[in-house]
Amino acid sequence: MNPVDRLIARFDEALRTVAGTVGTSDRASPAIGIEGRELNAQEKETAARLMRVNHCGEVCAQALYRGQALTAKSGRVAGSLNQAAREETDHLAWCEARIQELGSHVSYLNPVWYAASFAMGATAGLMGDRVNLGFVAATESEVCRHLDDHLERLPEGDDRSRSILSKMRDDEARHESNALEAGGARFPAPVKAVMRGVSKLMTRSTYWI
Repeated sequence: MNPVDRLIARFDEALRTVAGTVGTSDRASPAIGIEGRELNAQEKETAARLMRVNHCGEVCAQALYRGQALTAKSGRVAGSLNQAAREETDHLAWCEARIQELGSHVSYLNPVWYAASFAMGATAGLMGDRVNLGFVAATESEVCRHLDDHLERLPEGDDRSRSILSKMRDDEARHESNALEAGGARFPAPVKAVMRGVSKLMTRSTYWI
């Protein structure tokens, strides 16, 4: 594609990501074939809010990866980041479908978090491939902690949501490991603390909006 085509493609990706219209995924949802028990109204609301947070987290991941790939110093790193973004599109589709099943909506704050995450990713890419990959590893580590928390907080019997989050966690842990093996820097605790603070702001806001 020429530069204009690439720009149009990136803009289209952003629009579909923030609007919750990614569509089908390459991999079947882990929830297929899993029944679970019927949730009451309060349980559905809790599950939907948690899945909305997870969906927004995947929106942020898409933006981070795309921003990082844009400014990556090497084609190899840019390729691996774009591949990870494509894999995580599955997560978006799975979360979207589950949110619809629960009768709720994706976060209205998605455009804000997409823009912020894209800017952070592009900045990380400008700092060199080692920092860029390290940012992936640190981000995925935080996502795994966040998913562990949500797996505990999901209503008992919501096996459909739990199956999705469990598979997502497996993928995120693999992305973290791949980034470190590729030469990513291990971020110091103060940097991770800042990242954790930003993550908390996102999760608390999108839980309600």
